[in-house]
Amino acid sequence: MTDLRIRAATPEDLDSVLAFWKVAAEGTSISDDRSGVERLVARDPEALILAELDGELVGTVIAGFDGWRCHLYRLAVHPDRRRRGIGGALLTAAEERFVQLGGRRGDAMVLTRNETAHHAWRAAGYAPEEKWRRWVKPLTD
Repeated sequence: MTDLRIRAATPEDLDSVLAFWKVAAEGTSISDDRSGVERLVARDPEALILAELDGELVGTVIAGFDGWRCHLYRLAVHPDRRRRGIGGALLTAAEERFVQLGGRRGDAMVLTRNETAHHAWRAAGYAPEEKWRRWVKPLTD
């Protein structure tokens, strides 16, 4: 996988990222739109990490750090490119980013029904924390 390029997304990448998530990501998020991703990249230009192979977008992860916690979202690898180390390379880049920022522990949001992702996260050294439950409240209509 020597041709794999890991880099931060730029504003020019956002349309292709949104299209990529429709193919490669499980589920949708309230922020899966142009303005949501623009806000992310404007606020933290290094948070959205891309993996490219021969110029083609093959993977993404959002590595958000709020100064307190390290949050991982949207780890996605193109279905035709899975099980080749792309997800691991993205997680390594995200974890290195967190360490440089002073982060101590990464957490990931993973859909309960996404068994394929559960295996990938376990293989990367992550474990579910059953004592916690996510509570949400939409802030807009």
